[in-house]
Amino acid sequence: MESKSRNQIYVVTGGCGFLGKCLVQMLLEKEPSLAEVRVFDFHLDESMQQLDRVTLIQGDIVDLEDVKAAVKGAHVVIHTASVVDVWGRIPPEKIKAVNVHGTQNVIEACVAQGIQYLVYTSSMEVVGPNMKGDPFFRGNEDTKYEIVHKHPYPVSKAKAEQLVIEANGRLMGNGKSLVTCALRPTGIYGENHLLMKKFYDKGLRTRKCMIRIFPAATEHGRVYVGNVAWMHLLVAQKIQTSPSTIGGQVYFCYDDSPYKSYEDFNMEILRPCGFRLLGSRPVIPYFILYFIALLNMLLRWLLKPFCLYVPMLNPYTLAIASTTFTVQTDKAQRHFGYQPCYIWEESRNRTVKWLQELVTRKQAEQYTEARGKGQEI
Repeated sequence: MESKSRNQIYVVTGGCGFLGKCLVQMLLEKEPSLAEVRVFDFHLDESMQQLDRVTLIQGDIVDLEDVKAAVKGAHVVIHTASVVDVWGRIPPEKIKAVNVHGTQNVIEACVAQGIQYLVYTSSMEVVGPNMKGDPFFRGNEDTKYEIVHKHPYPVSKAKAEQLVIEANGRLMGNGKSLVTCALRPTGIYGENHLLMKKFYDKGLRTRKCMIRIFPAATEHGRVYVGNVAWMHLLVAQKIQTSPSTIGGQVYFCYDDSPYKSYEDFNMEILRPCGFRLLGSRPVIPYFILYFIALLNMLLRWLLKPFCLYVPMLNPYTLAIASTTFTVQTDKAQRHFGYQPCYIWEESRNRTVKWLQELVTRKQAEQYTEARGKGQEI
């Protein structure tokens, strides 16, 4: 594919996050002619300072002046910065401030500084699953589906995506027009996926035995973080050479990761670490799960004055986990030549290796700490 990246400057907002760090590394490896990759984030990972051609910029996405300063003189902005929270850990007003007002700030900064190309990291939850439990089976970008948003996170992502798409074609002071597009990852997995690490830690408390809660027939689309990053890189190239094709478009992120329930997919990663999933059918009836989800929501409200109670199961997460949502589309391949950079087996093996090395490192640290305490006695 033709690339205009020679001596260009890319800005990655949220560049120290799960996807952002992978994207930055991908840009450095696959785009050697880039002059600079600016990483704009509220919390900086200082280890990235050692990367060649990387400039770390600390700032707040909700501060327009911070964003303007970060993007000044750049050629492409890839906006991955976002608050992801479906459990209620973060106040709704904070989610809205970062995801909606922050995205508006990125748009305004691009217009003010004459940055012509903006790629936005959206989410499958802009579409669903909806709270009614309607399945989205092998759907694509044009599939009709009743979108029902109530939770702060999908509401914020839907509004942010709308802002980005509506900004496509907006005239700037330099006489050029802003060109925008949005990518919608399904559930992302891969190295440094903290939720997978939490599942591992939780499983240790049950001696690596996990019980089935959701039906195996409930399928979800998952996509490897490296392939999501690769898709961002490709669309950032194509949006410059074919703005009429890419501008104003949305794309689901996909690869050849298998369609499985969340539990069965997670076991693809956890099983090589010695985990077992017990039962071929759910051991807890759905109506009991729903009652527990409602009870958790009530407890969270009652305990709010005293502490932050954020269980993983609530009505929203229950609806997501128990509703089929799978994607089957070739739009990204047709529009900008996307093919997965990593096949399923490599994606799984890289994730398993990361988790195993993380566990081994933790065990070594615990052993060293225990031995040190013993020597002090």
